[in-house]
Amino acid sequence: MKKRTWKTLTGMSRLEGAWLQRTHFHDAALAQITEHIRQSETQHSGELMVAIEAVTPSHEPDSRLRALEVFGRLRTWDTQLNTGVLLYLALDKGRIEIVADRGINAASDAWQTVCQGLQQRLAAGDYLPGILEAIGAIEAILRHGCPPLSQTNENPNLLPDNPVLL
Repeated sequence: MKKRTWKTLTGMSRLEGAWLQRTHFHDAALAQITEHIRQSETQHSGELMVAIEAVTPSHEPDSRLRALEVFGRLRTWDTQLNTGVLLYLALDKGRIEIVADRGINAASDAWQTVCQGLQQRLAAGDYLPGILEAIGAIEAILRHGCPPLSQTNENPNLLPDNPVLL
């Protein structure tokens, strides 16, 4: 029999996820994240999307598979050069996943390093600074793995820059 904890039985993690989303991802924080993404995407041909989920649905308990589902549902793959990246946070589970499309030339350990750094910042309660730092790290990877389409850095913005709250 699977061991159950009080936290699992009461749904506390669901409440915590919703509380974290309301507390740390308010309109001003979302605007900062949006602007950070918008500015950084002028330096490469990659497209970054951020999805923050307060409570993961019961149909997909595995956060990696849920991130792949969100990647598809948000159409992060829908770019000319297959250079979409999803930064996915499951607040109720404390999980972070990055899904990168096939057009990005980057090692998987680079993505893992970003996730570990963000995990440390979130554990310390540094939500907004941690997200902005992670976006900067992802953008650095994209600058090397997805160079600009033109010398004038006029790359088309194919995906929304604003974070998606799920």
